[in-house]
Parts: sequence; structure tokens; C-alpha cells
Amino acid sequence: MALGKQALKQRIRSINATKKITSAMELIANSKLQKQRNLMEKNREYANVLKKTVGEILANNQGLDNQFLQEKKSDKRCTFIFCSDLGLCGGYNSNMMRLAQEVLNPDDPVFLIGTKQIHWMELRKFNVINEYISSDNITFVELKDLVDQAIEMFKKDEVSGIQILYTEFVNTVTFNPVMETLLPYFAKKEDLKKEVSTVATDFEPSPNEILNSLIPMMLENVVYSIWMQTKTAEQGSRRLAMENATDNATELNDKFVLAYNQARQAAITQEITEIVAGADAL
Repeated sequence: MALGKQALKQRIRSINATKKITSAMELIANSKLQKQRNLMEKNREYANVLKKTVGEILANNQGLDNQFLQEKKSDKRCTFIFCSDLGLCGGYNSNMMRLAQEVLNPDDPVFLIGTKQIHWMELRKFNVINEYISSDNITFVELKDLVDQAIEMFKKDEVSGIQILYTEFVNTVTFNPVMETLLPYFAKKEDLKKEVSTVATDFEPSPNEILNSLIPMMLENVVYSIWMQTKTAEQGSRRLAMENATDNATELNDKFVLAYNQARQAAITQEITEIVAGADAL
């Protein structure tokens, strides 16, 4: 059913008001994206140094029988899941929850960081074992405590491994939900080859003792680095969603402006026709 001129004007005003909001949100998200990306890059360097150090020890001490390198007997796995506190970020949360539903056993323990998907997890009976934590305001200490809890569960054979589900930041328009295993720790063979030293290295204390302290430290910082990456992906996804919304509003506005002009022109033509017809009648 065709809309009248007044209805079209109201729709145009409404669309333009929405467009102003989405455009402002796009600018804010873009500013936050740049800031978060810088923080992510700086923190990633430290986490990578710790991973490189662990890799050096493993590469030069083949056959180590360390507790963090062996899968436990439990049939449960502990999982960290990162989501946002707020919506309006495209498929950022829904893609992550879809992956969680595909790969996780709802009975396995889950550490959920982010409040947006709490209700979704509860409806599907996932075993969230931590208190509600904001992904916007969580601190390194709070995240470290959660990682340490998971490590203790692994050491006590309560879980066979620890994994993390998060949104990988590829670039400003590409964000992929991924699952990564944290424990038992597996270094890539190609990475180990790079770290093999031609010089004999003495470790004091023993390599096992060093790994017992270094791997938990590494995991704490890797998870924190991943959290930074997810926040960067969230802002990127929100910026992209608001950009698309603004573009759609522009397209819709053009459509209604054209319809309004056509209706206005039709009304003017009708008035002229009536005036001419009246003059002819006289």
C-alpha cells in the first residue's frame, strides 16, 4: 500500500534520526578500535616472548615428562568463552555461541567472560562455573585468578584439558570465531625447529621446574592477550555493523525521498489538471 506524503515525511525524519545515531556510533567504535588495537599489539609482544621462551626449553630438552604436557584422564574439558557486554556488534556474539553449541559438551565447566550471552548459556544448560564478569571491566588480576582456577582443575585431573573460544581479529573487516587448546600444551613442530640451539644450555633449576612456573605464567598472559584481541574484534565488528546500518539508512532515505517527490509531483499535477478543467468549464 502506497504511503501518503505526511507518512513519507515522517518515515524520512525517522530514518535520518536513526542515521545520525548509527553514524555517531560508528565514529565512536572506530576511535575505540584504534585505541584497543594499539593495546593489543603491545600486549601480544610480551605473550609471544613467553611462548618463545617455553618453546626454547621444549626444543632443547626433548622428551620432557612435564605435567602440563600430558592430557589427563578426565573426560571433561574446561573452556573459556569470551563475549561482549553490549549488543549492536553484528555477528560477534552469535557466531561465538554457534561455535560453542557445535563443539562443547554442556556438562563441561565453562568460564564465561562477558554478560551479553549469560541468558543464552543458561537457557541451553551450559555449566558456567564463575560469577558474572564484565568483559569491558575485567582486570588482569581477575582474569589471572580464573586461569589459575582452571590450571588447578587440570593439575587435579578434574579436566583433561583447557581450551578457549574467542573471536580472532584478522583485520578491520574480518573476525573469525576460533577454538584454541591451552593445556595440555603443544608447541608446533615448525616452531620447535626454529628454537633448537646449537649451543648446549644448562638450566638451573631443572627444565621441568622452570616449566612448572613458566607455563602458568605464559597461559595467564596469553589469555589476557586473547581478551585484548577479542575486545579489538568487538569494536571492529561494531564499527562495521554501524557502517552497514548507516549505509542502509542512506539507501532507505533515498528511496523514500524519491517516493515523496513522486507523490508531491503527482499532487501538483492533479491540482493543475483540476484548475485547467475548471477554467475550461467556465
